[in-house]
Amino acid sequence: MMKTRKLGNTGLVVSTVGLGCMGMSEFYGPSDEMESMATIHRALSLGVTLLDTADMYGVGKNEELVGRAIRGCRDRVILATKFGNVRGASGEFLGVNGRPEYVKRACEASLRRLGVEHIDLYYQHRVDPNTPIEDTVGAMAELVHEGKVRFLGLSEAAPSTVRRASEVHPIAALQTEYSLWSREPEGEILGTCRQLGIGFVAYSPLGRGFLTGRFKTQEDIPQDDWRRRHPRFEGDNFKRNLHLAETVRQIAEEIGCTPAQLALAWVLAQGQDIVPIPGTKHPRYLEENLGALNVHLTDGQLRRLDEAFPVGVPAGERYPEQGMRTINR
Repeated sequence: MMKTRKLGNTGLVVSTVGLGCMGMSEFYGPSDEMESMATIHRALSLGVTLLDTADMYGVGKNEELVGRAIRGCRDRVILATKFGNVRGASGEFLGVNGRPEYVKRACEASLRRLGVEHIDLYYQHRVDPNTPIEDTVGAMAELVHEGKVRFLGLSEAAPSTVRRASEVHPIAALQTEYSLWSREPEGEILGTCRQLGIGFVAYSPLGRGFLTGRFKTQEDIPQDDWRRRHPRFEGDNFKRNLHLAETVRQIAEEIGCTPAQLALAWVLAQGQDIVPIPGTKHPRYLEENLGALNVHLTDGQLRRLDEAFPVGVPAGERYPEQGMRTINR
């Protein structure tokens, strides 16, 4: 039986583990729509309620895929999507837009692609430095009043931005990368969320798959996979980071679980207000990930992982230079 967690003080309740759908349409190598649909259906059958997408994934194609997958079972889904990262018809990135008029247009377009009457959790994907957060969240709040959105969220927002946003309208969740090798949210970011009663959604809790041990060499990464251009997966950084994956493998073997389950169990152990959304497009990996719910780490095991993965231990930044400029602002 899938357990649930509350996202903040807003009344939003979701499955303890959600499903990130991004890789079903883009970034992580070739995809298979039938396999992706089967993954979503399997997730729902196993009690997963939180499905995470965004208008930029596949330039709208991912929302369309998720919309088709949940047709006939909308009442079993907490549907989360995002706006703000603007892309052209050919996929080119055109910057970040948080202007009120754009917020309204983006929401209408997402509702059409998803084929739904409302979005359960609507995130600003990245903060627009040229638009006051009060203006962006004010427009998002109007969508709530119109019944098009139920709860609001932010992604990769700095603590001061989160505080300003929450003064305009209650924020249900902050979504930020968090895993054994991306522990930056600990401290001020998580502290701010907890002080304000905001839930925390951890994306890439498996270190974009690196912590699962699937990648032994760079040749294991598909040619059209975005991770080939990711700093932690490049050159010497890749080689230096292999020991981190090996540490996870060793401890997981001692416990009797898989590396993915150990990495997820660690995230789950960091607080009842944290909901990881590991992404996958294969039912077998989904089932493996959900097995983390049965892994209960001892204080000693948690200490070993803390010591092996201090903040800043990975070689390489979380994103290429351009991406790093858009986070925590």
